[in-house]
Amino acid sequence: MTFTIKNEELAEYNKSDAPQFPKYTSQLINWANQNAQGTRPKVVGQLSDVFPAYQKETGAVSIEGWENWYLNQYPHAIDEATEKIFAQVENLKGAIGQIDKEMVRRWVKDLVITKTYNGLYVQEAILARMAEARGIPYRMAAAAEEAQGIDGYVGDTAYSIKSSSYKTMNRLPEEIPVKMVYYTKKKTGLLIEVEE
Repeated sequence: MTFTIKNEELAEYNKSDAPQFPKYTSQLINWANQNAQGTRPKVVGQLSDVFPAYQKETGAVSIEGWENWYLNQYPHAIDEATEKIFAQVENLKGAIGQIDKEMVRRWVKDLVITKTYNGLYVQEAILARMAEARGIPYRMAAAAEEAQGIDGYVGDTAYSIKSSSYKTMNRLPEEIPVKMVYYTKKKTGLLIEVEE
């Protein structure tokens, strides 16, 4: 069975009043939170486990009941998360004040020229080393393959090569249906993690 539920229909079942935020502010707070890690499980609990525990214990679900139960279980979590995130918001305010058009241009040039070149250079070095270890050929992906998230092949196996920081980037919605290779830049070179 396949079906869809539109946002308007979902809203009928949501008994909470979601706050409204001025344009861009929610995105900035989310970004600050990613850096501050204010809503990580060690701060606010593993919510995917905590909410079912609330349901099991109370047998009822309401926004008021959830709020009261959660705040009883984690009385300082909201304040701790707020402090962590707000400190990062203050850092962002300071950083934004330093950004001018020339800095944006340098950033764009670094992304398009330097990071693209370095990324492709790293990808080829990783593929070549993997191929050498297995005694088989490698090749970089063609444009159509790159569009599918493939960076190259070792033998017949397709790989996507990402910085290890990619694993923590929750905001990326893509799912890449190939084997993953993660690398971490160290002082002495690259640490490679190959999904097998």
